[in-house]
Amino acid sequence: MESGLHTDLYQLTMAAGYWKYGMNGRACFELFTRRLPKDRGYLIAAGLEQVIEYLEGVRFSEEDVAYLRTLKPFQKVDEGYFDYLRKFRFTGDLWAVPEGTVVFADEPILRIVAPLIEAQVVETYILSVINFQTLIATKAARVVNAAQLDGKKRRVIEFGTRRAHGPAAGYTAARAAYIGGCDGTSNVAAGKRWGIPVFGTAAHAWTLACSSEQEAFERYYALYPETCTLLIDTYDVISGAKNAVKVGKGVLGVRIDSGDLAEQARQVREILDAAGMHATRIVLSGDLNEYLVAGMVKAGVPVDDFGVGTDLVVSRDAPALGGVYKLVEREGKDGQKIYTAKFSPGKVTLPGAKQIFRQQENGKFVGDILGLAFEEYDGTSKLLEQFIKDGECCRKYSLEEARERAKDQLEALPEEYKQLESPARYPVEPSKQIIQLLEQLKV
Repeated sequence: MESGLHTDLYQLTMAAGYWKYGMNGRACFELFTRRLPKDRGYLIAAGLEQVIEYLEGVRFSEEDVAYLRTLKPFQKVDEGYFDYLRKFRFTGDLWAVPEGTVVFADEPILRIVAPLIEAQVVETYILSVINFQTLIATKAARVVNAAQLDGKKRRVIEFGTRRAHGPAAGYTAARAAYIGGCDGTSNVAAGKRWGIPVFGTAAHAWTLACSSEQEAFERYYALYPETCTLLIDTYDVISGAKNAVKVGKGVLGVRIDSGDLAEQARQVREILDAAGMHATRIVLSGDLNEYLVAGMVKAGVPVDDFGVGTDLVVSRDAPALGGVYKLVEREGKDGQKIYTAKFSPGKVTLPGAKQIFRQQENGKFVGDILGLAFEEYDGTSKLLEQFIKDGECCRKYSLEEARERAKDQLEALPEEYKQLESPARYPVEPSKQIIQLLEQLKV
C-alpha cells in the first residue's frame, strides 16, 4: 500500500472542493513536457512500472485521515469527505507509452482517465516518478551512445547511488539507467529487485587497510578469482598496474579513478599487454559524463568499461525534467464531453485525449503526428497503449523488454537527433482537428 499523503496539499484541498460540489465526473489528464532539457534531442520514457504499482495500491489509512483532520484547511470540511478518503481506490484507466519509448516535447507520456478526484490526487506522485526516471534513462542513453561512437561495444556501469539525492533516488536511478542502456549497477538492492546485473571492485580503503598494495591485490584476487577487478590508483597508477601484473593473468580488470585517465589508460594497457594480459579489462571512472566519454572514445583511448556515477544519477548538466500534468477534457453534468485548454503565455495546452502517431521510412523515424485519440492515420504506429482498465493492470511486461525497446528505438532514431550538443529538433505536428478544436476554445 502506498499512502495517499505522498502528494501536495493542494491536490487534497481541491479534492475536498470537488467532493463538496459534486464535481467528480470522468476527467482526462495527460503528462507531457513542454520542452526538452538543454542539448536533449529526445527522451526515453521510464517509470511506468512504479506508476502502475502506485495506482493499484494508493490508499488513505486511518492515521492518514487523522493527520489531515488536524490541518487548518480541513477544519470545516464535512466528515463525508474523510469517509470518501478512507474508501479511496483508483478505479480509472491508464494509457501510456511503454517504457523505453523515445518521446519528444508536447507528446503525452501517459494519460489518466478517471473520476476527477482520483485523477487529481495522483498527480504529484506520478509526476515525481516519471520526471525522474525519464530524466535518468535519457542521460544513460546519452552516455551509452557516447561510449560506442566508434561502433565498438563498451560497457557502461551505473555507479551513482552514493551521490544520488537519497537512497530511494539511487535505487530507482539504477533501474532507469538500465532501461537507458547501462549494462549494470553497483546498487545491490536494485539488482535483487529487478535482476539488474551488479558490478563492483573495491574502494581505496581496502588497499589502505592492508600492509601493502601487493598484499591488497593478492588477497582480493584470492577471494574473488573469477570477478576480480583491482583499483590501481590508490598510490601510483603505474606501480599499481605492475603490482596487478604480479597477481597474474586471471585478473579480470583494473580500474583507474583519478588523474589523466586517457594517458594513464594508454600506459596501463602497454604494461598489461607486455605481460600477456590482453584480456584484462581497463575500467575508467571518476566524475565522467557523456562529453568526457565521447572525447576519450574519439581519441582512441584503450578503455573497455566506463563507471559513471554522479553525473548520471543527478543528470548534472540538466538536473530536472519539467513534465506537467494537465486536464485536457472532462465530463459535464449531463454526460457531455467538455474539452479544456490553458491559454497562459508560454503555457498553452492542447485539448482532448491524444494519441501519438509515429511515421517511419526505411526503418527510421521521420516524424510524429499528435492527434486526438479517436483519429486514424494510415502508415503510422500508435504509441500509447492501455495498462490499467477500471483500476486493474491489464498489461504487463519485463524490465528487459523496456531496455530492448529503448535500444531498438534509439537505433531507429536518426543520428541528428542524438547529437550530444545542439541536436536537431524532431518534427512533431499537431493534427488539424486538434488545431481546430483549440481555435474553437479560444472564442
